[in-house]
Amino acid sequence: MALLIDIRDPSWMKEEDLAALLAPKLPGVQIYAGNEGRTYDDVTMVAAVKLHPGVAKQLPNLRLVQKLGAGVDTMVSDPDLPAEVKLTRLKPLGPAQEIAEYAVAFVLQRQRNLLFHAQNQMQSSWQPIPPKRAPHTTVGVLGLGHIGSLAAKTFASLGFRVLGWSQSTKSIEGVDCRHGAEALKPLLGDCDYVVSILPSTEKTRDLFDLGLFSAMKVGSILINAGRGDLMVEDDLIDALANGPIEAAVLDVVRTEPLPSNHPFWAHPKITITPHVSGWHADEGLIDVAENYKRLMNGQSLLNEVDRSKGY
Repeated sequence: MALLIDIRDPSWMKEEDLAALLAPKLPGVQIYAGNEGRTYDDVTMVAAVKLHPGVAKQLPNLRLVQKLGAGVDTMVSDPDLPAEVKLTRLKPLGPAQEIAEYAVAFVLQRQRNLLFHAQNQMQSSWQPIPPKRAPHTTVGVLGLGHIGSLAAKTFASLGFRVLGWSQSTKSIEGVDCRHGAEALKPLLGDCDYVVSILPSTEKTRDLFDLGLFSAMKVGSILINAGRGDLMVEDDLIDALANGPIEAAVLDVVRTEPLPSNHPFWAHPKITITPHVSGWHADEGLIDVAENYKRLMNGQSLLNEVDRSKGY
């Protein structure tokens, strides 16, 4: 039995590097570092950033797909992936902490008027203005899973009033947690910043349309570090032009890389980052080896995805 590593993104990690990390944990196991485009009859598990077209058909004895990185939506919806194949994800602390830092960085940029001061420096203009105070500022965090709960707790530790939202009931110390569709719009109307860390599911795709944007607080800032298909892009542009949103920070978009002619690039109220909010998987990568061993031994898997729910 064998493990196939299929990353295809050397800017993040090379297949050979991950294979070298896993090999000492899996002595005697055949590890293929990279997909040669052929049929692999001996592969029972693939570790991949995403399932490229046709990959599932190359693996007739596949039993487990280990997702590398965040988001399992494309794997769940892969038409070639048999229903009996299990799907697991990584939940390392490193990228969760980085995504929390990413959201905090952009909130503090606004709280401390850093854009205003940078513009004034270019004009040699000395204009002191008071920063905004955290206790008087409300941050909403949408999605209270592994990453979102850490982000919510991080904002709370800095003294912000934090509202959290999820599909089901959650409880986080220092965070006012709300749940269910009926609670979302009232929450948005109370938030100065909205940080979305929601997964892509049937319930969340196109969630942010003109109706939801219109429920947001006047002058609020939207930060999306979840999935790109949560946003109806034309509706976001409309909401930025006509209110109530003041600005948007997008680390994820529907089409990645973002096409060079896309209107988001030049939009004065949109900040684009190239899907970099969570980067270093670090200790979580060891779970790939652990899940391989558990699969072979018939044990329960780490961080198994409910394919019916999509997360």
